[in-house]
Amino acid sequence: MYDKVLFWSNLFWPYVGGGEYFGAKLVSALRARGYEIIVVTSHDHLDLPDETQYQGVPIFRLPFLKALRDGDAGQFIRTREKVMKVKRTFKSDLIHLNGVTSSTLFHLRTLDVHPAPALVRLNQQLLPNQFSGSDTLLSETLRSAAWVTCVSSALHGQATQLVPEIVARSSVIYNGLEVPAMSPEPLSFDPPRLLCLGRLVPAKGFDLALAALASIIKRYPGIRMVIAGDGPSRPQLEQQTARLGLSTAVEFVGWVEQEDVLALINRATLVLIPSRKEGLPTVALQAALIARPVVATRVGGVMEAVAHQETGLLIENGDVHGLEEAIAFLLNNPQAAREMGMAGRERAQKFFGWQRCVDAYDALYKKLITGADRGASLLSE
Repeated sequence: MYDKVLFWSNLFWPYVGGGEYFGAKLVSALRARGYEIIVVTSHDHLDLPDETQYQGVPIFRLPFLKALRDGDAGQFIRTREKVMKVKRTFKSDLIHLNGVTSSTLFHLRTLDVHPAPALVRLNQQLLPNQFSGSDTLLSETLRSAAWVTCVSSALHGQATQLVPEIVARSSVIYNGLEVPAMSPEPLSFDPPRLLCLGRLVPAKGFDLALAALASIIKRYPGIRMVIAGDGPSRPQLEQQTARLGLSTAVEFVGWVEQEDVLALINRATLVLIPSRKEGLPTVALQAALIARPVVATRVGGVMEAVAHQETGLLIENGDVHGLEEAIAFLLNNPQAAREMGMAGRERAQKFFGWQRCVDAYDALYKKLITGADRGASLLSE
């Protein structure tokens, strides 16, 4: 008899992002290890079927976001009833919450339908307004969890500061990636190619990268920047590009399929991560595995993904001049850039391996499910 896991994620494949990519990979890997898994997620803005499959894993999409956005009490109740039906029918041994978002409210309001231990994975840096009280959605979710995992030590520190009682039932599990089959191409400096990759939202700080490019292009007229991804900030970024006179130097390529991401990174000289907030950026790990030096901001778990002056350079949050100077240093010192790239590859393989990540979740699943079977609390262990 297989252990049953309900994997709850605000968004899931075919949505593309760090959390969605990780979730899809993890459920496939754990299904291969013998777990029976279903995914509960939302439709969001795409016209997707209510029920489908991803590599043999059933997916149930419910109108979470619509019910909350419209403020329709009837829609909220109907959606909650659908959650109750899924929980009663599946009878999971464990519920894995892939992040805490507005849709998590529906999980909290159906806790008594089929009690099962909940594992909460935090993957985003907490913001100051999330420390505003003890009755927030995040605080309630953490207090109700049997276990909490964080993608970085920095995030774990924030979470335990917010809800101190989870110290004994929380841990850090770094995101992991498989070592790619492709070999890193030599870094090209003629012309240099800068890459920004991710959702086009203010938090990613791509506007800061454009501002830095507007200055540094005077020193390196042939420099080019690729912005890969899509999102609500794309029109503003395109307008900023035109306003700064960078239209011939910047290419917006839109969403890139996961199987093409590493090839895109392999064509870059440097990967820029000027984020205003981060959990543990997948792009930093991907860049490292392709031996690309990274220039990133000192936020969240970035300092754990990028070793300053060893695998890349770190700058302060919002420091456009610092971003410009870091880029210039690496372009002026090609050998240092190459050495940082290779050091990043070695470090990523050592600390951020995919099997290491899957093994950690597999062991934690077994611990939580066995604890529930014994009727014992992990807090007493």
